[in-house]
Amino acid sequence: MGRHYPEFPVVGVGGVVLAGDRVLLIKRGAEPSKGIWSIPGGAVEAGESLAQACAREVAEETGLQVRVGPMVEVIERILRDPQGRVEYHYVLIDFLCYAQPLDPVAADDADAASWSSLHSLEGFDLTPDTKRVILKAARLAQGEEIGLGFGRDVC
Repeated sequence: MGRHYPEFPVVGVGGVVLAGDRVLLIKRGAEPSKGIWSIPGGAVEAGESLAQACAREVAEETGLQVRVGPMVEVIERILRDPQGRVEYHYVLIDFLCYAQPLDPVAADDADAASWSSLHSLEGFDLTPDTKRVILKAARLAQGEEIGLGFGRDVC
């Protein structure tokens, strides 16, 4: 099944890789969103778990080994062509990940890889939702609630 004009949505994973107050970013080298900064990730392969896919994708795109933690968010990204046809449809499952702050090496379909301070994300042209998910993951890493939509009174 191809990713371009797919018959079904493609399941993908992303790793919000943290090392202290820094997050790992990659510059996308392929469509969709070529040239835009994002978190490392990609499609899940048949037979691998979501966590395995996340660790593999981060390693392929940056050369870094990660410890995959909890899920941060599920995002659906549907991109249409000028005629309104679905050109790309992804269901993306983003995970909080931890790594040593080693120098990343861009590879696979990443044109660049870099660490950024959580306070310097404005300097990057980020894909939609990326900054929000990164900050949500950082709050999760600090043990804060991630806002599941339930009030404290709900049983």
